[in-house]
Parts: sequence; structure tokens; C-alpha cells
Amino acid sequence: MRLRFAPSPTGYLHVGGARTALYNWLLARQSGGSFILRIEDTDLSRSTEEAIEAILRDLRWLGLEWDEGPDAGGDHWPYRQTGRMALYHDAARRLLEGGHAYRCFCSPEELKERRERALQEGRAPMYDRRCLSLAEEEVRRLAKKGRPYALRFKVPEGETVVRDAIRGEITFHNREIEDFVLLRSDGTPTYNLAVVVDDVEMRVSHVVRGDDHLSNTPKQLLLYRALGAEAPAFAHLPMIVGQDGKPLSKRHGDVSVGHYRETGFLPEAMVNFLALLGWSLDDSTTIIDRETLVAGFSLERVTSKPAVWDTDKLYWLNSQYIMAHGDGELAEAVAPFLAREGLIAEDDGEALDKLRRAAPLIRERIKVLSDAVPLLAFLFREVETEAEARELLRGEENREVLREAGKRLLELELFDTGSIESLLRAMAEEMGLKPRKAFQPIRVALTGSKISPPLFESMELLGREKCLQRIARALDQG
Repeated sequence: MRLRFAPSPTGYLHVGGARTALYNWLLARQSGGSFILRIEDTDLSRSTEEAIEAILRDLRWLGLEWDEGPDAGGDHWPYRQTGRMALYHDAARRLLEGGHAYRCFCSPEELKERRERALQEGRAPMYDRRCLSLAEEEVRRLAKKGRPYALRFKVPEGETVVRDAIRGEITFHNREIEDFVLLRSDGTPTYNLAVVVDDVEMRVSHVVRGDDHLSNTPKQLLLYRALGAEAPAFAHLPMIVGQDGKPLSKRHGDVSVGHYRETGFLPEAMVNFLALLGWSLDDSTTIIDRETLVAGFSLERVTSKPAVWDTDKLYWLNSQYIMAHGDGELAEAVAPFLAREGLIAEDDGEALDKLRRAAPLIRERIKVLSDAVPLLAFLFREVETEAEARELLRGEENREVLREAGKRLLELELFDTGSIESLLRAMAEEMGLKPRKAFQPIRVALTGSKISPPLFESMELLGREKCLQRIARALDQG
């Protein structure tokens, strides 16, 4: 199988596009075929190099490496449509010479006026084929005068049947398909012409894409036939909707892959979640590794019903993957987020070692990697006590706890978790305080917050000197 993902670089990589890319990648890997990345950048006014780089970065983050495409090469170079204009113009010429296309001299203003009139009269706002009946002599005369024209496809009579691997057979009446534009008056190709020419030239065997493209498929099938080319197999994936049943958009929260990468979702969790948006391995399995996805994926188990984006499920799934990480693996995953906040340098071996030791303390407390930053910041910088926690450093009882803890910790022979816990629990009992009452002032003094990783383990990580310094500082400020 030869499959492709063909994003338009007019913005970020949408999670819906990422799911499409994933499904194509899975089918290519499963079949031992090729996954092609093609950049559809003919919209020159909106396409940007920054968007292209962002799309490549997010696909690589997801682990969806391409066999052919930008930075990978291939036999069908270039893999950007702006470098393939000659192919589109050649195809347009062949369609015109074969009687499958004609020149349309109608101006944008004229077309707009006719569309508005049709809507007012309750008719479909389709092109009225006015230029199809122009005599050849009139066509030559207008062209000679330099009158701008677009090239339109001449839709034949009859029906077009789309055989979809997910939805079955869908019949379209050709009379409901207008003579669509192939080349605009400035010579740029439209989506339908460019995508067909590219898929033919790149020998794409299967087109797997979102169902928002379903209305384009009969037009493209007509183009394949007119060009004398064999059409690929088609599969249109279900729409992704929010929990309100409406198409997923920014009103449901951020929908860019980059947002989830920056927030601290793991790529393997994201891939797992995206795979389940319209497909299932069986009736019960939720956590699925990449190898199992490749082995088990099939279009037969893709539903035609809309897939619901469940953010809570995504957070839960990510937390499961985090909990499965080993200490070193989790430390390395968390390190860039701490570095981004200026807490550590990514190449700081001592800091990374401390993170490995801290990993067991946060593994079950974080849902995304960025959650680790507020939990672990106290290990790498002096603390600023949160406003709502300051009362725990005031009052004679709290100050006495801090003074007594400081004295005893200073004399503690072995400064490890077990020894610290025994000492502080004995202190609380002697002072007639419940453990929480005794430990919270210490926690706030050391971490600046009422919420932190387990206290005794945190104290061992901080070390005796820093613990004593922070307790003394808290007493001075109180």
C-alpha cells in the first residue's frame, strides 16, 4: 500500500489531521508499504515556512516518520505542490484537448451576482455553464484580447459511485456537481486538480482522509477517468466532535498537536488516544502500544459514526503512560519542562540524578509532564511561600514546631527518609500534635506550598543543609 498525508501549511497541525496521518502511517507500516508526506502549499497567501516546520516537528514528535517527502526524498520529488506546477498545467492541457475542460471567462463579480440571484430564487448556486456554449471563434477572440479566464471541468451526465471502505457505496448524481474550476485565472491549480495529479504521479494506492472531503471524491473520480488513470481506494474517516456533538474546534479547547506536546503529554499516549478516535482493537482494550496498533489496525473496525473527543480520557490515558515510565525515563521526560522554566540546565547531570530520585515521588501525582514543575521547583530554587500557606508559618505553635524540628534535624546522625520520618513522628507525639498539624509548617517552610511530594523523601532530596536553612529563613520571616 502507498498512502499519503497531505497537510496544507496554513496553520498548526490539528489533532484531526494527526489522526488522519496516524491511520495512514499504521496501514503503511502494517502492509510493508510507504507513507508519503506531501505539503499542499498552493495557497501562497496563507502558507508559511513556519507552519511547514511546525507540522514536520509535530509529526516527528508523534513518531510518524515518512518514507517519502520533505527531508526524506523519494522517486516523486518534489513533495511540495509549489514545485509541481508544470505537472498540473500539463494535466489541464490534456483535459482541455480531450474535451473534458473548457475556458470560463466569467469574472468573479459576475459569478457572485449569479450565485446571489440563484439563492434568492431558491435554486442551487451552481455555475450555469454559460461559457461552455461559447463558439471556438469567440473563445479565441476573448483570449487574444487578454480576457482572464479559468479552466473548468466539464462534468458528464450520469452518476458517480464512490466505493468507500468505511461507508460502503455512495451514489452522487452528476447533475448536482457543478463544472468545477481546475485552474484559476492566475494559473494556480485548485485542490481537486492538484491532488488527483499528485496521487496519480505518486502512485498512491489508498486515500484515507476525513469525511469533510467526501464531497470532493466524486469530482476526483471524474478527473481520474478523464485522465485515463486508475483511481485509488477511498476511505473517509468519521468526524471528530466535542462532547456537545459539534465538530471539534477551538471552542472545545486547544486543538493543535503542538499544544499537547508543549503541555507535557507523552507522544505514545497521544498516539494511543488518537487511534481510538473512531477505531477500536476490540470491545475492551484501551491502552495499546505502537506495535499492537500496527499489527491490529484495520479499516474494517473504523466506525462511520462521529468520534467524541474526551479530554478527561486523554488526561487519564497520559497518566497511565507516565506511571509506566521507569525513574530514569520519567526524569528525562520531565527535565525539558524544568529547563524551560529556568530551574535546571538540560545537560546538568547532577540535576538529572536528583530528578531520577524524585521520579517515584511524583509518578502518581502528575497527569502531564508540566505538572512536575510546581511539585519539584523547590528542589532547584529558593522557595517563595504561597499566600494561602503563610498562616502555617505564623502563630506560636507553628513556630515552636519549626524551632524544635530544626534542633532535632541538626543532631540527626543519618539524614535519610526513614530516620527523618522516625524523628519527626516522635517529635509530634512528644508535642501532643497530630502528624498533619506538626508536619504542615515544615512542609511549607521547605517547599513554599501546602502541596508537595511526600515530606520525608523530599527532605532527604533537599539535604540537611538546605532543610535547616529554609526552616531558619521561615522563622526569620515569621
